[in-house]
Amino acid sequence: MMSTTATETQATLELAQRFEASFNRHDVDAIMADMTDDCVFEIVAPADKGGGRWEGPAAVRAVWEALEEWFPSYRFETEDLFACGDRCTYRWLLRFRPAGGSEEAIRGVDVYTVHDGKIARKFTYFTH
Repeated sequence: MMSTTATETQATLELAQRFEASFNRHDVDAIMADMTDDCVFEIVAPADKGGGRWEGPAAVRAVWEALEEWFPSYRFETEDLFACGDRCTYRWLLRFRPAGGSEEAIRGVDVYTVHDGKIARKFTYFTH
């Protein structure tokens, strides 16, 4: 059985908060600085709704760089965030405004796995 410490859990929470704040600044360099060299990002959704899997920094960075195009003027609102050891779950509301349209929102959940103080895996589940 693996044990976790309060310090490890606190470090994971702080990492997740910093990581999510970087998204709201649209700061791809800061986002990638908090991800491992073997990072994986996966969206669990139909392909026509953006589902897919990206492995490695170049592929994952390309997704983050496209967020503004997919979700103009996007910003995340934290609904819940909790961690235990090197695992973290973040429940969010993503607000964005398509060109010429009214504000829209998507609700979702991210599940993170942390290795060596960085996010190694980010699995996203959302509804639209």
